[in-house]
Amino acid sequence: MRTRPNYGAGIAVTLWLAIVAVPLYVMITASLQTRTSFSENGPISVPTELTFENYVGVFNEGFGRYFLNTFIVTAGVVGIVLLVVPPLAYAIVRSQSRTTTLIFRFFLLGLAIPVQAVIVPMFYLINSVGLYDTLLGVILPTAAFALPICTLILTGTMRDITPELYEAMAIDGASVWRTFLRLVLPLSKGGLSTIAVFSALQGWNGFLLPLILTQSESNRVVTQGLFNFQTQYGVNVPGILAAVTVSMVPVLLVYLFARRALVQGLMGAGGK
Repeated sequence: MRTRPNYGAGIAVTLWLAIVAVPLYVMITASLQTRTSFSENGPISVPTELTFENYVGVFNEGFGRYFLNTFIVTAGVVGIVLLVVPPLAYAIVRSQSRTTTLIFRFFLLGLAIPVQAVIVPMFYLINSVGLYDTLLGVILPTAAFALPICTLILTGTMRDITPELYEAMAIDGASVWRTFLRLVLPLSKGGLSTIAVFSALQGWNGFLLPLILTQSESNRVVTQGLFNFQTQYGVNVPGILAAVTVSMVPVLLVYLFARRALVQGLMGAGGK
């Protein structure tokens, strides 16, 4: 049977592509223009002369240090999530007790608590334990807010592992930890990639927690460094867009290399 072309879907896809492509076009082209050229020609105009001075200025403003701090925060958040969530999700999936189920449901209440609602008591807590104005003071709460959703994602992935596989491992005499390491983790690569990318985004794009929990210039992250392009006389739009473009590159590379496992993790183990 011949299928009819879906013109409505084609129009919708084209409109969505334009919605996504136009901001990217403005961001990249504006970052390659001078402030004078951007002010005279507007954001959508095609640049007649290209310059990389904005990208040089990004690193002259101290973005090298900001990138290092952001990388440390991101690596710390991802490390904590990958260390805590897999054993936690495995215990939730394999345990049959009501206590574990109640704890899991209570744990998921963290999804309903926005960081803005607890930022003041969190500030006093971080300050009282001596972690204020340190990168560790940013890593710990950022990882804590990423744990509930990451646990929910990974438990969904682990629930798709058939009971027969667990029974086969038990017949072979495998212990709980051996089953976890040899069976569960290899079959949960998609879910692990998903929570790694999600937690990396939380660490890399975080703004409120670094803003409240740090003060010194040496502990600033990329999102805070964007303020360097704003002065009392105006905003350096090409400069700030160049900084945004540079800050997007690491996240884009992570997505490009992990996109297949990321999609499988969102769909379930084995892509089901």
